[in-house]
Amino acid sequence: MVRIENLIKRYGDFTLDISMEIPKGKVTGLVGRNGAGKTTTIKVLLGLIKIDSGKVSVMGKDAAALTAEDRKRIGAALAESGFSGLLRVRDVAEILSAMYDDTDRESFLRLCGRFGLPEDKQIKEFSTGMKAKLRVLTALSHRSDLLIMDEPTAGLDVEARNEILDMLRDYLRENEDCSILISSHISSDLENLCDDIYLINSGRVILHEETDRLLDSYGVMRVDEETYETLDRQHILAVRKENFGYSCFADDRRYYEESCPGIVIQKGSIDDLILIMAGGELL
Repeated sequence: MVRIENLIKRYGDFTLDISMEIPKGKVTGLVGRNGAGKTTTIKVLLGLIKIDSGKVSVMGKDAAALTAEDRKRIGAALAESGFSGLLRVRDVAEILSAMYDDTDRESFLRLCGRFGLPEDKQIKEFSTGMKAKLRVLTALSHRSDLLIMDEPTAGLDVEARNEILDMLRDYLRENEDCSILISSHISSDLENLCDDIYLINSGRVILHEETDRLLDSYGVMRVDEETYETLDRQHILAVRKENFGYSCFADDRRYYEESCPGIVIQKGSIDDLILIMAGGELL
């Protein structure tokens, strides 16, 4: 569905230099610290910025050559909806039904009502959570082949986050061939949704892994300096210096459970992945 090959985009001292794929019918997560290059990658895919070199294909076409009709097959939820705050939900419904043949005005309004978005209230009067829900519902409104979502649950309380995740789960059940790219700082969102995850740091992919394998096989050891010096490091991907010694991120938890019975190794999470891989030293 999406293929990025040797993409280069320079911003002053920052360079985005990545390759990645988003398979058809899969949900791909994009994680990394602020400034890692997540939003730049998303804007490239949406044709909002030009690249310096490389190749980006979306739905089998060069991203720069996508037609208006091609772009109708892409749904996007970005930090800003693109709609004026003076508009009401009913106005958004009119716009969407005019733009997309498969968006039904009344169905969209009913869905908005289900998630607590009154059709006669101006967007500028919405809470942060309400605006986020409207952005996601807008992206889902026209049965896209590709969904691109940049931090859709950022800054939301648990209830609003769960509502947005429910929207996405419902959509995935009804559209099994849809491909999704979602960036998020909230690890539980990605763990429950994504088939695979890319970690980028300083504009480069430093790890790509299936989510199930990351959660099932990866692990974290927290050891003092003396113990660290004795470790077999063949499965350690990165280490981070701590006050007590080192946090070590390994891609084979069972190896260390069997070969180092005196050392506690815990399941690795996406939060650990970001903290140690992006904030430590890669081995």
